[in-house]
Amino acid sequence: MIKVERIYSAAGDEKGMRILVERLWPRGFTKEKANLAMWMKDTAPTDTLRKWFNHDPAKWQEFKRKYYEELDKNPETEKLIDICKKNDVIFLFSSKEERMNNAVALKEYIEQKIKK
Repeated sequence: MIKVERIYSAAGDEKGMRILVERLWPRGFTKEKANLAMWMKDTAPTDTLRKWFNHDPAKWQEFKRKYYEELDKNPETEKLIDICKKNDVIFLFSSKEERMNNAVALKEYIEQKIKK
C-alpha cells in the first residue's frame, strides 16, 4: 500500500517506509525530524519539468504524462517499484498543494505498474 503525506504534517502512527520523493530538501526541516527510511530524489521530476508545471491545475494532465515519460527512462524507478511491492510506503512531499503534486502522480504511476 502506498500513502501520500505532506512532510510538514506530524508523523502519525501509520506503518510504512517514509520515503521523501522530492528533488529538493524541504525548507526548514531537519533530517532527524523527517524520520525517513530514504530520500529518493532521483525519482522526482526534473527541475525543468517541476518549474514548468508550477502547480498549475491546467497543466496537471500534461505534467503527469511528461513525468511518467521521465519515470519510464529512469533506472531508479524499478528500485522504487520493487520497494513498493515488498513494503507499505509513505511518499512524502513538501508542496502546499496536496492533490496535484509529484508524490500523487508518482503513487498513481507506481500503482499502475504494480497492477500489470
